[in-house]
Amino acid sequence: MDAFDIIKVPIISEKTMKLIEEENKLVFYVDKKSTKTDIKKAIEELFNVEIMEINTLITPKGQKKAYIKLKDKYDAGEIAANLGIY
Repeated sequence: MDAFDIIKVPIISEKTMKLIEEENKLVFYVDKKSTKTDIKKAIEELFNVEIMEINTLITPKGQKKAYIKLKDKYDAGEIAANLGIY
């Protein structure tokens, strides 16, 4: 799978803004068939960062969310600003 096929769109809400600021996390909707390894490779390829942890969940609407915690030397706020969401 291509990185752009795996990572769909960033999620923009008050909760995700708080996660960016306080926990250095980004939140994306991802392809439902993708694994955590696929998501990690795609994020590292697209944003040139290292990932500490990934949590995923399936929403009641059937969409898959990925909560991506970056290593301390990377800034989630900077990536969010480059995406135009922060």
